[in-house]
Amino acid sequence: EIVLWAAKNDKSKHYFDYQRMKRMNQGKQMRNVWEISSPPAEEKKFGKHPTQKPVELLKRIVLASTKEGDLVLDPFCGSSTTGVAAVSLNRKYVGIDLEEEYLHLSKKRLEEAIMNKTATIPALKKVASR
Repeated sequence: EIVLWAAKNDKSKHYFDYQRMKRMNQGKQMRNVWEISSPPAEEKKFGKHPTQKPVELLKRIVLASTKEGDLVLDPFCGSSTTGVAAVSLNRKYVGIDLEEEYLHLSKKRLEEAIMNKTATIPALKKVASR
């Protein structure tokens, strides 16, 4: 996969957490080639998407390019791997797709990600039970 960071012009605001990426790479500048395995079977338990990415890849991208609470937009969300990563990292998420089949798959994956998140955060669990 090719990942591009782009800005509209020199004055465009963007965020790149260089220090976090360096820490994730044992104190060295993050390389431009990342070796990440394809999605494990667990990530495909609700169904498969032909171009599904591993959550590990999207988590790294989200961590590198956003802060907690930021909004992540995925205009071609497919199975919502970006959303699963965003939710698990305390980001807001909006996913868009034309294929109803993949939107159903996305919904299941996101519901599970939210449930896993609330199970680990007592304050959210308390709010969710009301």
